[in-house]
Amino acid sequence: MRKGWLQKIGVGVLALAVAGLAGCSALTGTTASDKVTVVGKDFSEQDVLANLVGVLIEKSTDLKVEIKSFLGGTDVCFNAVKNGSADMYVEYTGTGLVNIMGQEAISDPQQVYDLVKTEFSKKYQLEWLEPIGFNNTYALAVSQETAQKYNLKTISDLKQHAGKLTFGTEQEFLERSDGLKGLEKTYGLSFQDEKAMNPGLKYKALSEGEVDLIDAFSTDGQLVKHNLVLLEDDKQFFPPYFAAPLVRSETLEKHPELREVLGKLAGKIDDKQMAQLNAQVDVDKKKAKDVAEAWLKEQGLIQ
Repeated sequence: MRKGWLQKIGVGVLALAVAGLAGCSALTGTTASDKVTVVGKDFSEQDVLANLVGVLIEKSTDLKVEIKSFLGGTDVCFNAVKNGSADMYVEYTGTGLVNIMGQEAISDPQQVYDLVKTEFSKKYQLEWLEPIGFNNTYALAVSQETAQKYNLKTISDLKQHAGKLTFGTEQEFLERSDGLKGLEKTYGLSFQDEKAMNPGLKYKALSEGEVDLIDAFSTDGQLVKHNLVLLEDDKQFFPPYFAAPLVRSETLEKHPELREVLGKLAGKIDDKQMAQLNAQVDVDKKKAKDVAEAWLKEQGLIQ
């Protein structure tokens, strides 16, 4: 799904990343008992999330915090936490189910969360805490003008107009069973044309009228920049990818205060708010740590 979720890396890269984390304590002079390490995947949203988690812990406890954003893809971050080189990162429920557990996608968000929570605890001694609130899954986006012209609010609303619309998307979405093929089957859609394009060009093509709608991720900062409308997935076709802190059980046992501290993030950020935070980094070019600190202060979670 998201950039980096499906990334597969070589054993050598993973070993280097884990070794680098293992050396953090030696470099900082702290002990494992008074320091926690928060890692993040290699895209902006994860940079924001790693800093939200890390700064909140640092300001709310006596623990020292090491934040390692852009550590790598899912494999790197998951294995670092599983093997004890790091303590936590924010993961997505759909990624846990499909990419880590290797199971088929499930549409019910609660069922997915309950399943990964149970299985990760048993197999990996890792605990999923309460979801932060937003769901970073696939979505369909149109301009304000197109939404108004055709009175589009849901994906089902596209059915009577699809024959006049051009769909712009990256190649992967065209080929995935949970992409355009499955979407057309579920909603009975048949577009006038489908254009495969570089992911970085989709928003430009939509804003310039080259295409009428695009696939997107529901928390993309570009959605804010271009003031786009996300169509409601009223048949729940796209799998849920709710973000939640994934923490070593051992770390929670050593530092039980972390459960309450991280629980302050539960349900705090919806899709639009996460997109706005991402836009501050991707569009406004602010530092993720500054964005995270400002949001935490606005919410009254830190001083």
